[in-house]
Amino acid sequence: MSLAYFKKEFVPLEQATVSVATHALNYGTGCFEGIRAYYNEEQDKLYILKLREHYERFVRSCSVMRIDLGYSVEQLITLTIELLSRQNFHQDVYIRPLAFKADPVIKVTLEGIHDEFAVFALPMGDYLPTNGIHVMVSSWRRLEDNAIPSRAKVTGSYVNTALAVTDAHLAGFDDAIFLTEGGHVAEGSAANLFMLRDGTLITPAVTDNILEGITRDSIMHLAQDIGLQVSVRPIDRSELYVCDELFLAGTGVQISPVTRIDHRNVGQGVIGPVTGRIQSRYHQAVRGQIPEYLDWLTVVK
Repeated sequence: MSLAYFKKEFVPLEQATVSVATHALNYGTGCFEGIRAYYNEEQDKLYILKLREHYERFVRSCSVMRIDLGYSVEQLITLTIELLSRQNFHQDVYIRPLAFKADPVIKVTLEGIHDEFAVFALPMGDYLPTNGIHVMVSSWRRLEDNAIPSRAKVTGSYVNTALAVTDAHLAGFDDAIFLTEGGHVAEGSAANLFMLRDGTLITPAVTDNILEGITRDSIMHLAQDIGLQVSVRPIDRSELYVCDELFLAGTGVQISPVTRIDHRNVGQGVIGPVTGRIQSRYHQAVRGQIPEYLDWLTVVK
């Protein structure tokens, strides 16, 4: 049975419901996190990846949305471990914390409305294929920070993602890449972007309206550990067509190599050697198979 922590108690997921008049449902006034836990069958252990870092970002998102969360990072960590322990997962899991404006109020504001918190967890495999995807550059532009800040995971802002990724799917692509209003590459529909050119791994800066990705930071760390030079700088759209390798990275997508973009091959049209090495090392790290990255992980069992 799937469980949720909702209104300060653990309940069956189907009982964790809200009214259709809930403010967040009507206006998108909430924020969330996406956290993965990986099961190591040989060790019979479930490892939560970057749990503290995700909740630290969650608290920052709540601050942007003027949500009084009512829990410390330590309390959120404890609740999440208990939620997973109660369900005794023996497979990979996706964890979704959610904070939102909960009153049934028809009024566009962030003030004077009761805040609520919930978290649930479900089994989850690959969100995007990890053996090579074909993406398009979207006609939809990435939201500007002065409109809805990308560094906060605001529920309403994911309409931007839904528009872009739906157009991509209807056109036969696996995912979309956003440009900023200024024409620079921002990120995928819901993941950060990395490009390899002439031996350097390149990713856009946070000032290009990207999410301050926790997986992004992990990949930069991992890449430097294997001797790669990492550069944070603006990326032009046309660079995507001439780069050597390209991949998306995020908690949901993990490491998803891009082998084609806008009907053009990336490199040789297959997973590149650097991307393959990063992908392999990342998957080992998140399952507790590389000692130097054990501090990324919180053990559930």
